[in-house]
Amino acid sequence: MVRRTKDEALATRSALLDTAERVFSERGVSHTSLADIARAAGVTRGAIYWHFKDKADLFCEMVGRVTLPMEDAPCQVNHGNAADPLASIRAMMIGILKRITNDEQARRVFHVVFHKCEYVDEMTAVWDRFTEMQVGCLKGIEQGLNAAVKRGQLPKHLDTRRAALGLHAMVDGLLSKWASDPDYTPPANEAERVVDLFLNGLHAAPASGAKRNLRKSATPASTRGGRRNAG
Repeated sequence: MVRRTKDEALATRSALLDTAERVFSERGVSHTSLADIARAAGVTRGAIYWHFKDKADLFCEMVGRVTLPMEDAPCQVNHGNAADPLASIRAMMIGILKRITNDEQARRVFHVVFHKCEYVDEMTAVWDRFTEMQVGCLKGIEQGLNAAVKRGQLPKHLDTRRAALGLHAMVDGLLSKWASDPDYTPPANEAERVVDLFLNGLHAAPASGAKRNLRKSATPASTRGGRRNAG
């Protein structure tokens, strides 16, 4: 009897999360109340408060169903201590992107996260949690890139901080783009291709002096001459 009650509670909790996922996607988080979710799920609002403290708690649990696997593994791998740090970073990035390409539920949830939620008022704590996760992920990528430089996998002059920011931004942008249409499925192997394109490009990263020369040469000669004549 106790086992049945526990199973029923878990089933109710799961159904509430499923309903929240659907209603948030349709109406947006700020325009959805717990009463709306209770009504759509066919339960009382008290049933929601039995399982969740508030809307932010429910939202975090809904997101956690698809992000926890990414937070635990492979995202928590210490790339700096990996035997092949570059391969470790590559596996993490591809794993994250493949999760959203192969999992319809993950696409729906990220659609809500990126496009259906304003992180203000009661959702501020949620944004703080996301920010903390991103900072940790970015730090791990940079540590892995530094290790890759030490092992000779990447050029010694590589600006690993900027490279980490670029890689993180690329993956974050792809998640947002691919989640903008919950029914969209990226082409097969697209995750590997875009990650490899970025990582391969790091081998050709110019030294700091070359960057300065590039910026200087970017101004057309005719324009530079025109400025002198104008004076």
